[in-house]
Amino acid sequence: MHGKSYIPTREADFVDWSGNLLAVARAHQQEWGLNGTHLTELEGLQAEVKALHETCRTSMYTKLDMQAKNEKKALLKKRLEVYVRNNLQNNDVMTDNGREALRIPIHDRNPTPRPAPDTAPETETETPLPRTLRIKFRGVAAPRWGKPEGVHGLECRWVVSDAPPESMAGLVNSDFATRSPLTLTFDEGARGRRLYFAVRWEGTSVQKGPWSEIFSTIIP
Repeated sequence: MHGKSYIPTREADFVDWSGNLLAVARAHQQEWGLNGTHLTELEGLQAEVKALHETCRTSMYTKLDMQAKNEKKALLKKRLEVYVRNNLQNNDVMTDNGREALRIPIHDRNPTPRPAPDTAPETETETPLPRTLRIKFRGVAAPRWGKPEGVHGLECRWVVSDAPPESMAGLVNSDFATRSPLTLTFDEGARGRRLYFAVRWEGTSVQKGPWSEIFSTIIP
């Protein structure tokens, strides 16, 4: 069972689901390392909701019965959401078979790594201070500067040279940034010289995207 909306909305189904969850949790209390006192409190609240639900299905119920049922049901739902998240969903002792028995979502704990984008970053350079160069970056045609979703950061290779490098091998220095912009600072002797650089994305699992072309700019 997957997805966020795992708690039934139909009242009869909710009563059945909550009763089943607590019964299974009680049966595996020791195995899953669950707190018995906490379970007892939830079981008591669930029993009240179940009794009020049955009462309100008869012709003898009152407005006070209906109000009490709705309030108790809302409280039980809220407490069960917290209990499932804190004690069952992230319980390392439990198996997915246990979560199936509880009828709660099974989250993928080993998601498929997201590859880096198959396009090179767009860049723009700024020279806010002497000996300082900022390289802003973003995805192709993205509305704002920054890395795309699922990307760890930007790798930049560069060299200060009087002649353009013949290939990427000539970019002998490397820097990395997880936020835009990437800021490079230089010694006084580099002022007025030409910087050559290229950039690429690195994915969250260290996959690399393609390199950009080699750009150049003057160091202020």
